[in-house]
Amino acid sequence: MSGLSVRDVSMIYNLPNGEDVEALKHLSFELEPGELLTVLGPSGCGKTTLLNILAGFLAPSSGKIDFDGKEVLSPDPQRGMVFQQGALFEWLSVEQNVGFGPKMMGRKPNEIKAIVDKWLSIVGLADFGKKAIYELSGGMQQRVALARCLANEPDLILMDEPLGALDALTREKMQGLILKLWKETGKTIALITHSVEEALILGNRVFIMAPRPGRLIKEYSLPFAEQGLEKNTREIKKQPDFIEVREEILTMIWDMEEEIMGRQEGNNA
Repeated sequence: MSGLSVRDVSMIYNLPNGEDVEALKHLSFELEPGELLTVLGPSGCGKTTLLNILAGFLAPSSGKIDFDGKEVLSPDPQRGMVFQQGALFEWLSVEQNVGFGPKMMGRKPNEIKAIVDKWLSIVGLADFGKKAIYELSGGMQQRVALARCLANEPDLILMDEPLGALDALTREKMQGLILKLWKETGKTIALITHSVEEALILGNRVFIMAPRPGRLIKEYSLPFAEQGLEKNTREIKKQPDFIEVREEILTMIWDMEEEIMGRQEGNNA
């Protein structure tokens, strides 16, 4: 597997009023198989646009994306997506949601059952297969969303603020689950978040994006994701090296947010 290659990608939205909005500008990076990338940046910096382009939901205005040696031109089961809200089928049970992808791929019923049982067990929902989606908590619904994504056997998992709607305790538990899945499956993961601490805990690579037009302005290679597989994440967050990087990035993003606010006030004056 040759990983993900993003080469000189730009995205310009043409608005109905005739104006153009430059969401991304000349993004280039490589993501090796098995890496866990987190992306941070101020609101409106193009994080979700980037993820939708990687998923094949949007075509970039210019540039090229290859995954596993093939150009990304449309959605593909090889690239799975987990949304902030689970985007689950409310009229189906938990096991039917997880088995939906394999069923659409033409897998046999006994194969689908084995796949569903495997992933529900891994995400800690082995006893909830018959439950309706509305009977589950937010954290459990996100576990179903993860299982449904993994049941399609993607090589690249894209996550758009997957834990943003959860309470603090559930969010911390889900961070541990994502690290566990990353380690056990060897999947390549790209995750966007607004939480600096979450980005540092989950990403063995962290990208910082500048405000519109979205550009990569800094990259970190960090040890905290690997540490989180063995140590309590709360203890990691107390480490001097963790605090140093966290404060550096918070200052960077704060300064960018201040710049954005200044621009808006100037435009409204």
